[in-house]
Amino acid sequence: MSKKILLIEDNAEMRENTAEILQLAHYKVIAAMNGKEGVELAEHEEPDLIICDIMMPVLDGYGVLHMLSKNEKTASIPFIFLTAKAERTDFRKGMEMGADDYITKPFDDIELLNAIESRLKKAELIKKEFAKNADGLNSFIQEVRGFDTLKKLSEECEIRVYRKKEEIYKEENYPKGIYFLNKGKLKTCKLNDQAKELITGLYKEGDFFGYLALLEEGKYSDSAVALEDVEVCLIPKDDFYALVYKNSEVSRKFIKMLSDNLRDKEEQLLKFAYNSVRKKVADALVTLYDRYKNEADKNFTISISREDLANLAGIATESTIRTLSDFKDEKLIEINVSKITILNYEKLSKIHN
Repeated sequence: MSKKILLIEDNAEMRENTAEILQLAHYKVIAAMNGKEGVELAEHEEPDLIICDIMMPVLDGYGVLHMLSKNEKTASIPFIFLTAKAERTDFRKGMEMGADDYITKPFDDIELLNAIESRLKKAELIKKEFAKNADGLNSFIQEVRGFDTLKKLSEECEIRVYRKKEEIYKEENYPKGIYFLNKGKLKTCKLNDQAKELITGLYKEGDFFGYLALLEEGKYSDSAVALEDVEVCLIPKDDFYALVYKNSEVSRKFIKMLSDNLRDKEEQLLKFAYNSVRKKVADALVTLYDRYKNEADKNFTISISREDLANLAGIATESTIRTLSDFKDEKLIEINVSKITILNYEKLSKIHN
């Protein structure tokens, strides 16, 4: 299927000539005579790429880019400025606003078509999904390796093996990179003023972790500990910064790949503050179920220490043990030494204060 390109250009001759070049290259072209019309067409047609002049009546190119970037439907469409203004300040302003490329008139056919092809390829990368394992991560890195700004990426991820209860990184240390969990389960946790552990996150195969400290350019606010034997890939700090900061297309894709646990942490803090002991334990079990259950499993069973479960719930270990015994009597769960099997997820999830 032909890619659809929206051309926004107020000069009739330039608009017709550029449209002809694009059509000869087998692109479907939609043309707008001014910025206002261009914004309306972009929202209605949702083109694969937009080429836009800067100096136009009604609404200039900067205004077009600003309006489209605020709309979720059009914000990720590749955007190329086409203009006779070649001053460095104009180039910088356009790129800082989020333009993907900048072509100065006069231009030749090959220059225009090469720019379009490059941007469309990068847009396809953003849309592409990668498997959440080491192979998928490496595939992603290999695909972005061709980007000029990302040529320093490592040839392959460094894989490390950690045993159960072993620390991957420690609170208050400075990060060396971002971690990717290739196999196993792990937790992030921290100690409060009373030296009691609080579990701040649970991670499974296919998750990134330890990236907030890098984004904040600070120390780790918690520690990462293996709940079982795990395999972890390390993306060095410089490679992470290259991915996130040096290329807007890659940063959008990479950040999308990162597990967004900020909302989960906010909800967890609210539960710690207001929920009863019974609901806290039920919520902890539901969290484990939601995080780690495989679709193929008929029943969900997890091996977890009572201490870890208590730290996840934010209550004393003794209270956790008593509540688990109550849940067992109510046939909500089964207990076999350290293993807990959830028998009635629906009832657990509906337990109130």
